[in-house]
Amino acid sequence: MIRDLPILNELRLKFGTNGVQVEETRDGVPTIRVDRASVVPLLRFLKQDAEQPYPMLFDMTAIDERNRKTRPMEASNEFTVTYQLFSFVRNQDLRVKVALSSDDLALPSVTSVWPSANWYEREVWDMFGISFNGHPHLRRLLMPKSWEGHPLRKDHPARATEMTPFELTDEDVETEQDLLKFNPEDWGMQRKDDHIEYMFLNLGPAHTGTHGILRLVVQLAGERIVDIVPDIGFHHRAAEKMGERQTWHTYIPYTDRIDYLGGVMNELPYLLAVERLAGIRVPARAEVIRVMLAELFRIASHLVWYGTFAQDVGQLSPVFYMFTDRERIFRIIEAITGGRMHPGWFRIGGVAHDLPVGWTHLVREFLEYLPSRLSEYDDLVLRNPIFQARTKGVGRYSTQEAIDWGVTGPGLRATGFSWDFRKTQPYSGYEQFDFDVPTAVNGDCYDRGLVRVEEMRQSLRIIGQCLEYMPEGPTKADHPLATPPNKDRTLQDIETLIHHFLAVSWGPAIPAGEVMAKVEATKGCNAYYLISDGAPWPYRVRIRTPSFPHIQMVPLISKGHLLADLLAILGSVDFVLADVDR
Repeated sequence: MIRDLPILNELRLKFGTNGVQVEETRDGVPTIRVDRASVVPLLRFLKQDAEQPYPMLFDMTAIDERNRKTRPMEASNEFTVTYQLFSFVRNQDLRVKVALSSDDLALPSVTSVWPSANWYEREVWDMFGISFNGHPHLRRLLMPKSWEGHPLRKDHPARATEMTPFELTDEDVETEQDLLKFNPEDWGMQRKDDHIEYMFLNLGPAHTGTHGILRLVVQLAGERIVDIVPDIGFHHRAAEKMGERQTWHTYIPYTDRIDYLGGVMNELPYLLAVERLAGIRVPARAEVIRVMLAELFRIASHLVWYGTFAQDVGQLSPVFYMFTDRERIFRIIEAITGGRMHPGWFRIGGVAHDLPVGWTHLVREFLEYLPSRLSEYDDLVLRNPIFQARTKGVGRYSTQEAIDWGVTGPGLRATGFSWDFRKTQPYSGYEQFDFDVPTAVNGDCYDRGLVRVEEMRQSLRIIGQCLEYMPEGPTKADHPLATPPNKDRTLQDIETLIHHFLAVSWGPAIPAGEVMAKVEATKGCNAYYLISDGAPWPYRVRIRTPSFPHIQMVPLISKGHLLADLLAILGSVDFVLADVDR
């Protein structure tokens, strides 16, 4: 029973039975509600003083409860702020909720507990209008400074047709330009001290080294980095808002556009969450197909990172070789799904259709081809003395720093911490596959590269096992919320025909509840937190992406390095800005 878990008993002893209210959820994650006054002491206790602590703030978001028919608490609970914590020792999530009313939307900041809470609290303020007392720089994060309203509130328009036509007058242009001006004093920076006058360099938002539309305001003492203020949001496309207006099945193609290099790796956590809400069990063949395509996209994404990382530090030829190899993967993806970068091919309960005739030849040919190429790239890049000089000892962080800032995936494993959710919390049958979890030691740019290169070899091992041990059977669950009735039955029975029509046009009405599902994606841990109100569309869609906390950490690991090192640091992080901004 969740109510009898040791951590809940520990919290009751510390904060009393009235201070910790347990809430049942569909995903089985221990979930507690606390009052506003207790949130900081309780979270600090969970991170620092609990017998087996929860050191990572995995995610933080809010919920506008006002239109929710199945809200778990009393009517005065109009907004909820949710903290998602993670304990590596327990291998367990913990969800902490604080209820707020619309006439008093304020909480104390937890930036003194987790440095990563800085951006999460700014995002909640930006999207919901909930303020955090004591936050050092509480201002918009994703939306323009001139934006009016808070977009993830239920009373904010969801479509352009619900708003007045956009106009940009000359006066508006001047206003927007003024808002883009950077004032160092607003960020606690000094323009000079007793010994030096600092220079502030505007890097981006259009710069090849930022791998997309990212603005970095860099404070420099000569060529040495003193501090950085990242300016994100240029790629923000309202992915969570769109998820709350699309039906459960029509949102699947939207997920591909988040980490647009990860393909089906974006679809998987969303569908795992939907399937847990609906109680759908995916057939074995569909699970193995999902794993095979996910690992193909892991290699494709890592090849893009590998080539562009080498290019960032001045080596031009590898990117052409590696993009050519990625094209071989896309030929396989296209043969199976009909799509390339954004196949939109996974479905609720399985996949769109079975594997085509000849798929084994394509996959086997690729498995025979790539290992020797990776060995060539080791000689070309990793063993290159110039590449090593540009990356070793640069952008280093420890395991503890990584956990404090919410780093997951290769960036965490590069510090020597062997944690991979495919092993520790297996999903989609990963527990049946034999593969190793690569780690490194130093947590610098070079070691983050070593880990990703070895991950490609481990992905090849997994794909080889999919090829050799692909089970027979259906590729879609025989469940009324996943698969419409058979066609022959719809021709005989009007009720079945109506059900078929609704399932195809509107899609399933997923049972009420809330669920979070995590996967070990290409850049770290990707998760979807879904709330259903029993309707054919989600009530709340929260996308926890790995790139968001990783970019937030860039200023910390860049301080003291030269400006030229910043490009190596950005390349080693391996982020996608649509993954940051959503």
